[in-house]
Amino acid sequence: MAGKFRNIPKVPELRRRILFSLALLAVYRIGVFITVPGVDRTAMSEMMAAGDGGGGVLGLVNLFTGGALELMSIFALGIMPYISAAIIFQLLTVVVPTIERLKKEGEAGRKKVNQYTRYATVVLGIIQGFGISLYLENLHSSNPEMGLLLSPGWGFRLLTVLTLTAGTIFVMWLGEQITERGVGNGISIVITAAIIAHFPTAVFQTYTSYETGSMTSMAAAGLVLVLVGAITFTTFMETAQRRIPLQYAKRMVGRKIYGGQTHHLPLRVNMAGVIPPIFAMSIMMFPTTLASYFDDHAIGQAIQQIFMPGDWRYNIFYSVAIIFFCFFYTAVQVNPMDIADNLKKSNAFIPGIRPGKKTAEYIDHSLTRLTAVASLYITAVCIMPYFLIDEFGVDFYFGGTGLLIIVVVGLDTLSQIENHLITRHYEGFGSRPGASEGSSRIAGRQDRDKRPTDGDPDEP
Repeated sequence: MAGKFRNIPKVPELRRRILFSLALLAVYRIGVFITVPGVDRTAMSEMMAAGDGGGGVLGLVNLFTGGALELMSIFALGIMPYISAAIIFQLLTVVVPTIERLKKEGEAGRKKVNQYTRYATVVLGIIQGFGISLYLENLHSSNPEMGLLLSPGWGFRLLTVLTLTAGTIFVMWLGEQITERGVGNGISIVITAAIIAHFPTAVFQTYTSYETGSMTSMAAAGLVLVLVGAITFTTFMETAQRRIPLQYAKRMVGRKIYGGQTHHLPLRVNMAGVIPPIFAMSIMMFPTTLASYFDDHAIGQAIQQIFMPGDWRYNIFYSVAIIFFCFFYTAVQVNPMDIADNLKKSNAFIPGIRPGKKTAEYIDHSLTRLTAVASLYITAVCIMPYFLIDEFGVDFYFGGTGLLIIVVVGLDTLSQIENHLITRHYEGFGSRPGASEGSSRIAGRQDRDKRPTDGDPDEP
């Protein structure tokens, strides 16, 4: 594997893309340490450490923003408003025919939907930013001796909303630039970078718990085994496929017969990727944001208690949301009827299944079973940390949704890098050890020099 990574700098375009992605991630990490005007960063960190920072909904927000919330950074909202807006338009695609037609219009329609998503991101950023400003004022009023805010009031609220919304738009722009000019999906990579930035803190806290004696040696060994097992299991499930056999019909072109080959249609077990837990988490955070407007009311306090991560009611709602978005996003992204039509046009068929509607029904049945398995697997991985927190008493949030995001985004990024290497005739990560750059070029040259010795010379 180390030898394969040495080939990366030899491809100029790939080298530029990776350096560009790293540069924008560095800009993002620098912005995390820029505090919202009027907030004492030290007081905010102390309040987060003493209160909800290690757990609860604010702990999750802090995790997915790379510690931006506990520093009350301009990136404290992170990319969550954009994800919430994307959820809304995914749902509207099913119920609003106009948006569905836009998505089917190709590149122009996709750009239009993205533009609407950005507008919705601004609106949601304003709402969530205003909720955070009220939350900060409540913290300041409950602990005035800490000096969290310099001058609370409407001026602070408006400035906070403007700063946090602008920070969200800037993070969204960084993600789009990474997608277009870098490597991998920019939004996912930004979230992954934030989670990885929190990883050393989580490891240090775990080590401190072990040193102080609050965690036994058996518990520490069990935690390591669970983490290694979770990584192995997640990697296996993310690379698992259901291969449906395909048979291509024979056809004659000139005096040659083409086709008659056997291939397969690969269907991944987890077709939705990492989107369902991100969508579910974004939805679960929304009621807490609204409840912050009524923090002094009994209803607001009850909603915040129900949607407290680790609470059994939160676990149930979170699991149901993950399962729903697994099926929903798979249905939106994969259309069995379109696959069946494409197979029919290419003279391919599934042995024993009639082309057309019957093929679409067979593919849909296979997708439903795969999605059922994927939804249970994702739910188990995402709920796992809450049981481990109760069992081991440590901050293990990086082991659930964070772990899933890191594995999925890492595999996707490595796949894109491998495609660049193969395009430039270098070894991929899965190439056989004996292959080399020179042999690949020679083989490619020999294939180009081959010419048919019989048949019509003008045939393709």
